[in-house]
Amino acid sequence: MNTNHIIAMFDLDGTLFDTAQAIPLAFNGAFRELGLSELPLKTIKETIGLPLEKAFSVLLHLPVANPLVDHAVDEYQKQFRNTILPLAKSLLFPDVVNGLETLKHSGLRLSVTTNKFAQSANTLLAAAGIAHFFDIVVCADEVNEKKPNPESGQKILDYFAAKKSHAVMVGDTTHDILMANNLGCESIAVTYGIHDEDTLHTASPGSIANDFNEVVQHCQQFHQSKSRLFILC
Repeated sequence: MNTNHIIAMFDLDGTLFDTAQAIPLAFNGAFRELGLSELPLKTIKETIGLPLEKAFSVLLHLPVANPLVDHAVDEYQKQFRNTILPLAKSLLFPDVVNGLETLKHSGLRLSVTTNKFAQSANTLLAAAGIAHFFDIVVCADEVNEKKPNPESGQKILDYFAAKKSHAVMVGDTTHDILMANNLGCESIAVTYGIHDEDTLHTASPGSIANDFNEVVQHCQQFHQSKSRLFILC
């Protein structure tokens, strides 16, 4: 039985957290520990949003199943704990905390779908003090197929027993927007993250937001439009 919950799904890196600088540092820290050459920040940034094992596969020019990719992922997790977690609160984009609180109080149900592993994602949310805003967090190691596959979004819909037409996805990469398209829900692309506006438009987002206040406005408009439909029904 479907509920009348209206859902906002958020990506993490580049959407809630400004990790564009910190993540490459963690990647290069992993490369150093493995005795590999560091890579330019721009090259690493191009892989942000991909599942971690896929990102290392691309950067190392190796198959995902290669043992070195596994070692790199493990080392990245260590670097993440040492480099990124201590900065969690300061990495939040402006107005994220107030914006999430506004959306929560408006009646929207909030969730996260991320290609981060569960331990990293949940620890980051907790360290930043925003974990309590989200009813469910779906991570890369909790699905069989990662974004842009719609499995994580469908898992969120199933959790709330909600229709896809009652959900909106907020993300900063084409992987996020394509996930929404594949799921069949609305999407909001943010231009302040990893992919620029021209790149985001290639995935045909429903709307564009230039800062988190605009994200809140779009989500509220979505919420109001769906709430009116509930009343009419």
